Amino acid sequence: MASALVTGASRGIGRAVAQALAKRGDRVAVHYGAAAGAAEQTLRTLQGPGHIIVGGDLSDPAIADTIVRTADAELGGVDILINNAAVAPAESIRHGVAETSYPDWLTAWRTIVDVDLLGAAHMTYLVARRLIERAAPGFIVNIGSRGAFRGEPDFPAYGAAKAGLHAFGQSMAVALAPHRIVVTSIAPGFVSSERQIDKLAGIEGADLRAQSPFGRVVTPEEVADAVLFLSSPAATWASGAVLDFNGASYLRP
Repeated sequence: MASALVTGASRGIGRAVAQALAKRGDRVAVHYGAAAGAAEQTLRTLQGPGHIIVGGDLSDPAIADTIVRTADAELGGVDILINNAAVAPAESIRHGVAETSYPDWLTAWRTIVDVDLLGAAHMTYLVARRLIERAAPGFIVNIGSRGAFRGEPDFPAYGAAKAGLHAFGQSMAVALAPHRIVVTSIAPGFVSSERQIDKLAGIEGADLRAQSPFGRVVTPEEVADAVLFLSSPAATWASGAVLDFNGASYLRP
């Protein structure tokens, strides 16, 4: 039985990943940033015993350290880290160059990068160091985005942070391989998470589904199935890979 820490597991992809890991038999630390009630709901859906909740803002390095220390102590060591927590594109932080004031531009970049890139980097460091101290193998999976490749003109900080996360994962794959720690990333396209229900049901829905030749968008559960593979010994030789998971909606050259 392995122990996993899933950041941003209150809902959406994070919840689906936590559920899939628990179903596999792993013990899971369900992390949340602010939505404690939703995290409790995630916890109640997990199969098996020994799961816990850990909360805190990953943009604060000291809090990130406390989160890892708590999960490590209560689970008897974290073997798997899923870097899923992110500040996702939303109207409140839209920052297209032509429409955004410089103060709002700075705020958007700081808000997104501090969680999506630096938060994941700090969590990776903290978990990896404990794995190295235990001389234990492990798996780190970064939840990136298709937006890192195709561009995010209305949310450039998000696209840049996810591109940075992919590159960071590749650097860590090389650095941590001698310690038997596998690092991969997955880059989903548009996901039918809870926060996207209204958008999919509205006038944008048809266009979003038409982006893929399959005529639909990916579900959180499908992303979770891919994460199950990437966090398993079978994925060892995929270390350093960035898995496109967008239903052929964007093909990299």
